[in-house]
Amino acid sequence: MHGPASPGWLLVALCAATGAYCLLRMRSRVEEQRRTAGGEALMGFGMAAMAVPAAVFTPPSWAWPAYAVVFGAAGLRALWAARSGRHHLHHLVGAAAMVYMAVVMAGSPAHGHGTSGTPVLTGALLLYFTGYVLLTGVRLIPVVPVADGRTAGGWGDRPELARACRLSMAIGMLAMLLPL
Repeated sequence: MHGPASPGWLLVALCAATGAYCLLRMRSRVEEQRRTAGGEALMGFGMAAMAVPAAVFTPPSWAWPAYAVVFGAAGLRALWAARSGRHHLHHLVGAAAMVYMAVVMAGSPAHGHGTSGTPVLTGALLLYFTGYVLLTGVRLIPVVPVADGRTAGGWGDRPELARACRLSMAIGMLAMLLPL
């Protein structure tokens, strides 16, 4: 997660921009979309904070357990929400990946340098997020253009932008998991 400065800052920018857009999506009129966007904003900002290059800021030792607790709670919330829709299972996997990365970072001697993750779990998460990126990327390709001239609603109600948001976070997750 903490690698060279340039890619690290690009990852911070991607995740922070995604989190900011998710905050905009929270203005939706649909309550389910607002809740989903709130969880995704937490994920985006959490990923941005984890991706800050270690040369700039090394978090205190208590930060990694705090990340694990916050994203563990987010995972429990996603598990509870999965009763009403299976798309929440992706949020559950994302929260579990964040908990996993926080635990690995807490156990790393230099907090983020070196490999100390479980190769099988890291590989499974990499496989999941790679599949998610490919599937979501294909779903973003428009099949039939809208010809009736209707608008899709506000920024928070555009499903293709929500998919692009999730896609960028999955790409960021891949970038964060690779060094483990």
